[in-house]
This record gives sequence, C-alpha cells and structure tokens, in this order.
Amino acid sequence: MEDGQRGNLTSVTEFLILGFSDLPNLQVLLFVVFLTIYLVTLTGNLSILALTCVDPGLHKPMYFFLSNLALLDICYISDTLPKLLVIFLTDSRIISFLGCMTQLYLLMVFASVEFYLLTVMAYDRYVAICNPLRYSVVMSKRVCVLLAFSSWVAGFLDVLPHVVFTSHFSFCGHNQVNHFFCDFQTLLKLSCSDTSVIQMVVVTFNMFLIMGCFLLTLTSYIYIISTILKIHSAEGRHKAFSTCSSHLTVVCIYYGTILFLYMRPLDMNTLPGDKLFGALYNAVIPMLNPIIYSLRNKDVKAALRKCTMGRRATSRNKSIKKQPEHRNPKNIDLQT
Repeated sequence: MEDGQRGNLTSVTEFLILGFSDLPNLQVLLFVVFLTIYLVTLTGNLSILALTCVDPGLHKPMYFFLSNLALLDICYISDTLPKLLVIFLTDSRIISFLGCMTQLYLLMVFASVEFYLLTVMAYDRYVAICNPLRYSVVMSKRVCVLLAFSSWVAGFLDVLPHVVFTSHFSFCGHNQVNHFFCDFQTLLKLSCSDTSVIQMVVVTFNMFLIMGCFLLTLTSYIYIISTILKIHSAEGRHKAFSTCSSHLTVVCIYYGTILFLYMRPLDMNTLPGDKLFGALYNAVIPMLNPIIYSLRNKDVKAALRKCTMGRRATSRNKSIKKQPEHRNPKNIDLQT
C-alpha cells in the first residue's frame, strides 16, 4: 500500500486549470471580456510608461513610482490572463508543474511588490505635502531608485520560501485547479501533505506584510491630512489633497480586495465569488490603476493632451507636405 501511495505522490507532473468551465454558455462572452480587459490594461499602463519617459514635466519622483506601478500591473496581468485566453480559445487547460509553480511565485511576488510600492508612494506624498521645502533633497533620484529597487528585490525574495515549500508538497494525483490560475490556497487544498506549517507561515507573513505596509501608509496619511487641514485657503487644501487622491483611491481598492481574499481562514469552504474576486485583483485592478491616475491627475492629463496635440500637428504638417505644388506646365510668364 505504501508503494502505491508513493507512486501516487510523484504522479502529478501537470495541473488542469478548470477556469470558468462551470459556465459553458458564457465562454465566448468571457473571452471577449477578459481580452478587452487585457488590451485596455496594456494600453493604459504602456501609455503611462511612455508619457513618464518622454514628457519632462513628469520627470518627478511621484511619476517615477507611478511608472514602476504601471510596469508592475503589466507583469501582474500578463502572468495569468494569456493562459486564461488560451483556455477560452483552445480548451487547453494543461499547465506543467513547473509552469504552475512559476505562475504562483510571480503572482505572490507582484502582490508583495505592490504593497511595497504603494507604501513608498505614500511616503513620497507625505514628504511632498508635509516637507515641501526639503522634498527635492529627501526624494532625490538616488533615493527614489533605491526605494523602487528595494521594493522589487524584497518582493522577489520574501515569497521565495513559500513557493519552494509548496513545490515539495505531494498532490497524490489530485491536479484539477478549480480556479483560472494557480492560486496558493487552491493548491494547498489539493495537496495530501501536511500543509499546516506552510499555512501558518504564509498567514503570519501576510499579516506582517499587509499590516506593516498598511500602518506605514496610514501613518503617512494621518500626517498628510493633518497638514492639509492646517492650510487656510480652500483652494490650497483642494490642490494638496488632489495630489494624493488617486493614490489613496488605489490603496483603498487594493487593500480591501486583498484583505478579503487572503486574511480569511484557509479551511473556509470555497465561496462562489472566489473567481470573481480573483478576477478583480488579477485583472480589474491593474486595468483601473492607469485610469484612476490619468483621470484624477492634472499633470498626466496635460502630458496626454500635449502628446495628442503634437501627433495631430505632425500629421497635419505631413499632409500639407504631401499636397502637390501648383505648377505652370507651359512655363507661361504670368507677370504682365
């Protein structure tokens, strides 16, 4: 019996991503929806990356971190949605064991990096509003690069042990992932190994990460709001608050979604809305981020208008150049 169990323990070399197979009549509609989300996300975030590179008015710490967030959102959505779109098109649900672990690792990395980046962006807003005279000194280019680089490195390193432990679990032939990506909690439920240790480690780590970043962000905004309330003019208060309203909106959406998904007990029954909330933080939030920052940020809107007007002027000049010159074919002297 032990030999048979050992054979089953090593039998899983691939997983089946079930996706939205429980909605067979909506496959075409879901494909169109997720493809639209993917294209809008790529367009929006690539536009922010391009604008922050070409427009000198956006060469500021705030937009440097925003470009990092845009790059992160592109990576985030590209880790899951291409495979889901392939499933819709070809019904090929197979993903290799290594591919599943890689997808899981990158998802956890990007989630971790986003917490760090949002915290750093909150600190940037704190310095800009509470210490405006020292802003250029405190948030120098070197400091900004160091903060962004540290966020990425920390994200790649701090979740590595979780995925390494998970990859050594035994799955005993259970390989159907009832989600549209390799979700950590779903994989733990498939395992026939004792997952209590890794469960406790991940929950503890998530608690420290989320609460630590949340408290730092909250502290920054307490000082920000306190400083804004001390501004006498209503116009000044509005202008100061407008510089951080977009970031605050993103923080509220992201923290609210993550807290619901990952801070609930693992042994809870799978909720019908799990895939919906998975789609929310894997697809919808990366799509909303550039929309929120572009619609609520005057500098980004101004850079976008400048870029659009520049393209129109260029195309107008080209059309003028292409118009044929009016020549006198018979070389008749028109002067009298």
